Amino acid sequence: MEARKKIGIVGSGLIGRSWAMLFTAAGYQVVLYDILQQQVTDSLQEIKQQLLTLEKNGMLRGADSAEVQFGRIKGVTSLNQVVEGAVYVQECVPERLELKKNVFKELDAIVGEDTILASSVSTMVPSSFMGGLKHGANCVVAHPTNPPYFVPMVEVVPSPWTSPEILVKTEEIMVEIGQEPVVFQKEHPGFGSNRIQYSILNECYHLIKDGVLSADGVDKLMKFGLGPRYAWMGPLETAVLNAEGMRSYLERYSHIMHSVSADLKGPADWSLPAAEPIIQQLDQLFPLDKLKERRQWRDERLIAFAALRDQMKRKEKSD
Repeated sequence: MEARKKIGIVGSGLIGRSWAMLFTAAGYQVVLYDILQQQVTDSLQEIKQQLLTLEKNGMLRGADSAEVQFGRIKGVTSLNQVVEGAVYVQECVPERLELKKNVFKELDAIVGEDTILASSVSTMVPSSFMGGLKHGANCVVAHPTNPPYFVPMVEVVPSPWTSPEILVKTEEIMVEIGQEPVVFQKEHPGFGSNRIQYSILNECYHLIKDGVLSADGVDKLMKFGLGPRYAWMGPLETAVLNAEGMRSYLERYSHIMHSVSADLKGPADWSLPAAEPIIQQLDQLFPLDKLKERRQWRDERLIAFAALRDQMKRKEKSD
């Protein structure tokens, strides 16, 4: 594969490494930045090992070998080296407001006129740290889902100053590297996925805290009930298919939806020590000293699911 243009990644943690792997799989030259050389060196080694493992398991993205893909990634400790000549820069620093502001201020001072500056931020609205920038029109949020290599959804969220062209270009880039962009018309606190996720977690909290279900029971509701459907269909399509369209669904169930919803308790107290009883149940279900193995278990299943999804996409195209 002929190498495409340059991509800059600011921050070499888990999300930064994942972005680097996604972009190199699509043929881009990737420059990965972090403050400390040792952090950069360790991250590059981790990326190489992950690419080789994916190749061994038959789940490597792109047409090139792991060695070729890794050869397109370079590590640096200079922001200037990251942004110089880059068509797109993805910021992946820890989610602290002042840090985000400082990083975007630094990038704004050295970036080219046509470079897209994207943030991996997960909940903070872009206007909270992208304001007052010379290149504010080029700034956007591209929030991935963890782990991005196996779960393709990316929330593309504009600030009030993001130009429509940048929004379109960011969406095109995400599609190009094999992700599934969800483009927002405007910024919104928590975006979409976390708002839905937190709503679910809040109700899980209340079911457990009120003695209705155990933590294991709550997880089983999703794993063996809602989850299999939502893996292929959104909640709206699920409702449509559970009746003869949405009008039929609401004619049958709107009164039930209203009565149950009126009983929902809303935000839960996730602070400590209030959440301690739930933590104790989860520590028993998922021992802290076994989380590394459990993450491997998770990734293996997401790999298998991604392969099945690809298989079904090919079948749909051939039908």
